[in-house]
Amino acid sequence: MSTYCNFALDEGIALTNHNVLKTAITHYLNVPKFMKKTGMIFLATCAVAVASSLTTAYVMRATSVADGDDLYYSSQEGSGNGGNFYTVGSVTTPATNFTSAAESTVNGVVSIKSYATPQGRGGMQGGDFDPFYEFFFGTPRQQPRRQQAPSQPQQMGLGSGVILSADGYIVTNNHVVEGAEMLEVTLNDNRSFNATVIGTDPSTDLALVKIEAEDLHVIPIGDSENLKVGEWVLAVGNPFGFTSTVTTGIVSAKGRNISSITRSGNSGIESYIQTDAAVNPGNSGGALVNLAGELVGINTAIYSQTGNFAGYSFAVPTSIVKKVVTDIKQYGTVQRAFLGVLFSELTPQIAKEKNITAVTSGLYVGEVQERSAAMEAGLKEGDVIVAIDGNATTTTGQLQEAMAKLRPGDKAKVTFYRDNKKETVTVTLRNNQGSTSVTKAGTVTDLGCAFKAVPAETRRQLGLSSGVQVTGLKDGRFKRAGIKDGFIITDINNGRVTSAEDVEKIYDAIMKSSDGYDKVMFITGLYPTGKKMYYAVDLVDGE
Repeated sequence: MSTYCNFALDEGIALTNHNVLKTAITHYLNVPKFMKKTGMIFLATCAVAVASSLTTAYVMRATSVADGDDLYYSSQEGSGNGGNFYTVGSVTTPATNFTSAAESTVNGVVSIKSYATPQGRGGMQGGDFDPFYEFFFGTPRQQPRRQQAPSQPQQMGLGSGVILSADGYIVTNNHVVEGAEMLEVTLNDNRSFNATVIGTDPSTDLALVKIEAEDLHVIPIGDSENLKVGEWVLAVGNPFGFTSTVTTGIVSAKGRNISSITRSGNSGIESYIQTDAAVNPGNSGGALVNLAGELVGINTAIYSQTGNFAGYSFAVPTSIVKKVVTDIKQYGTVQRAFLGVLFSELTPQIAKEKNITAVTSGLYVGEVQERSAAMEAGLKEGDVIVAIDGNATTTTGQLQEAMAKLRPGDKAKVTFYRDNKKETVTVTLRNNQGSTSVTKAGTVTDLGCAFKAVPAETRRQLGLSSGVQVTGLKDGRFKRAGIKDGFIITDINNGRVTSAEDVEKIYDAIMKSSDGYDKVMFITGLYPTGKKMYYAVDLVDGE
């Protein structure tokens, strides 16, 4: 039977499935009867063989008509058989090339090592140990009974940073530099520099540092708002200390709010670019770039149950980064605008309860705060905000990103629905104190005094085990609050105070807090006469 199949092809019978099969059947009917029983099986085999041969013929024909390396689909009229001849192929898409973007960015990403003196090690006596320090640094459980030399700063963290200017300004994450006594920045050419922290913004987890260098390689800043979901991106950093590591992925989502998923309760600004580019410890503060080699984000976090990459990484978009680092450089602190509303994302339950039918997504206003931009503009409880300056704000992340780009005094158009009717108002944004003035970067010296240890005799007389005494009082926040020289501070905001360093740490923590409405020191203490007093020191009034 295979003879007849070969005949059908060799003799050039019309190349259509219908005619080939018809010819094969005709030959089958003319064979002797004793061959027909087995021929039925061979006929099926022949049909498969013919179909396979035809496919091969088509592919060969497609190759012969291909123009260079481009393959394509086409339909040509068959000659004499009324059928169509189809060539097989596809248009070849140029391969994605990451090398140009990688080569243009690795020299603009640095390694940042943070150092701090371990607490409690210097002067430890026999039998004393810090279990926390032991776990991370391997301290022996028992120390010899002798006075030890003061501890030297040890490396406490490793991260990355992105060079923003040729004269040494570098952006990184706040958590990379937080608590560090010394920062060491290493360039891709292995040159090392000590870095100075210019300013930090815990709300966005960003920090600006400076090294004394010139002619550094700068990564151009791109527009993260033009980034598309599905677009290729590269993560450049120093995971686990492996310098100049480049990984790739795509943009998985934009405006992502992690806390809403992890239920972490973080009150900071979250509007992340989500990618599947591999990011691990050490990548924090590194660059997220597009294929043009432009910076579109600062790698900041991963979602993982192990601490290592598990498929999801998150970057602060450059739309926020640019504004934050500009403010830090110009004012020493971020100028943050507030709309002044408490809201929740619109859900089907809220929509049904409040009879909201004109829109299915948005931010439902639950309360309008006093002395706020929203109150001045006439926004009310029950309004559903859907856009700021024409940019959709139907999620918490989108609103945070829109507001993070604005400053007090800026005007913005707010689009919202009220009673199922669309409206737009222009608001003049304010700071967290209800004004449009510039917020200055505060330091502990703004308190207007110094602190000294309480004399042992005074502590004994008053029955104190700790505390610091106010001295050298001059014009400043303490004096305006009514505090006088000699006042002994025992605790601030329910935190025990044992040294001047404790006061400074508490002050810094309050000023870095994302809760702009509660920057107050609640101080408890007493005077040497034994009179106990309480003071509230406003840290942002008069700004």
